[in-house]
Amino acid sequence: MFRLIALIRKEFLALLKDPKSRFVVIGPPIIQLLVFGYAATFDVTDVPLAVYNESSGEASRDLVARFEGSPNFRKVATITSDNQIAPLVDSRQALIVLHIGRTFARDLHRSGKATVQVILDGRDSNTALITLGYSREIINDFNVQWMKDRGLQGAPAQLEVRSWFNPNQESRWFIVPGIVGLLTLVVAMLVTALSVAREREEGTFDQLLVTPYQPWEILVGKAMPGLVIGVTEATFIVGAAVLWFQVPLVGSLVTLYVGIVLFVLAAIGVGLMISAISVTQQQALLGAFLFLVPAIILSGFSTPIANMPAFIQVITLFNPLRYFLVVLRSTFLEGTPIHLLLDQFWPMAAIAAFTLTSAAWLFRRRMY
Repeated sequence: MFRLIALIRKEFLALLKDPKSRFVVIGPPIIQLLVFGYAATFDVTDVPLAVYNESSGEASRDLVARFEGSPNFRKVATITSDNQIAPLVDSRQALIVLHIGRTFARDLHRSGKATVQVILDGRDSNTALITLGYSREIINDFNVQWMKDRGLQGAPAQLEVRSWFNPNQESRWFIVPGIVGLLTLVVAMLVTALSVAREREEGTFDQLLVTPYQPWEILVGKAMPGLVIGVTEATFIVGAAVLWFQVPLVGSLVTLYVGIVLFVLAAIGVGLMISAISVTQQQALLGAFLFLVPAIILSGFSTPIANMPAFIQVITLFNPLRYFLVVLRSTFLEGTPIHLLLDQFWPMAAIAAFTLTSAAWLFRRRMY
């Protein structure tokens, strides 16, 4: 036990004294937390709007005023002819063009029906769909108010929306918990992936091999700093999510930290496997990023796994970040109890057991 503690202490000292490793532990998580926390959002605001109003009636002016007064739109141009539409959209000066025909008011008063054209820049389909939803909401509100002012009977069925777990539908409540998993994975992976490779470059790994340490002792000594730093980083990011970004944490901290520990162990196992087969730190970094990029894309962080092809969904079953994101979002927003998340815990435990065992086998091959 004393020599194991000595090895763990040596690993902490080697990690914290190396400027590159120290920067990896402290710098990127803080920078990425701020960047992702503010920049990564599905909300679409300040959409450039161009208005082409050929009608001179009060109804068309009311509709235009509703668009201009919406916090989601920013009027950038007033169009007076058809040939002005294409240049604005092509140059991205306007993402949406509201076109009200010259017969809009007349048709509305005569038959109670009139058409409004919305022209969208469809190069970014996600933004276009969200902007279209905003436009439909404004037009629906206009229709309801117009019928109410004239004593007309509205539609018999009215839609009332209630969002569970995220009543204000803030995308930050969905994204920031995912950032906890993303940054924890990055830190734990890089810390462990660089450990053995750094010693090989410095020539101290061969000295470690001739010591009385067993392979499992070396594995524990290399894994412990990553575990401590990973859990500490996760704690810091969870605190920032709750205190700075105001994301509610309604679940149990015990449930959350069981998931954190299992996930960090799985990430450490992958990092040690990469470190064991890498000769230089550059190879270790490339190997880590070779795993990180697919792991993030196939985790459900930004795109639902259910929308992926069937064979891709099978690949995601081997990704620990997939399960950890479910634990994070369920704990933060839903308050899911621990027994309902067992189906997410055991895959992470299985991945951790497999990767750590494989890393120990790679160390044993190196020693013998």
